[in-house]
Amino acid sequence: MQQDVIIRPLITEQATKKAEKGKFTFHVEIGANKTAIKKAIEKSFLVHVTDVATIIVKGRTKRTGMRRTEKKLSPWKKAVVTLKKDEKIDLFHVGVDK
Repeated sequence: MQQDVIIRPLITEQATKKAEKGKFTFHVEIGANKTAIKKAIEKSFLVHVTDVATIIVKGRTKRTGMRRTEKKLSPWKKAVVTLKKDEKIDLFHVGVDK
């Protein structure tokens, strides 16, 4: 079940700026609680999690098709995970270090 909690890492400009400060962002299951997210991150990436903040992102509307009909996208959950000092997850460090 712990592998089902994390859907994918969110790698955006804002998320990479947070990653430099030790905060990593993930798209997680909407029903997952903070303790399940913490255990899944620690098991998957072999790090120590100090804090988990969760946000439910509202579903937006999207226009599709020839008639441009509106389709409602479902809400999803985002988790911002803070790690112990000097720990990192390599997925978020793209490119060459300075």
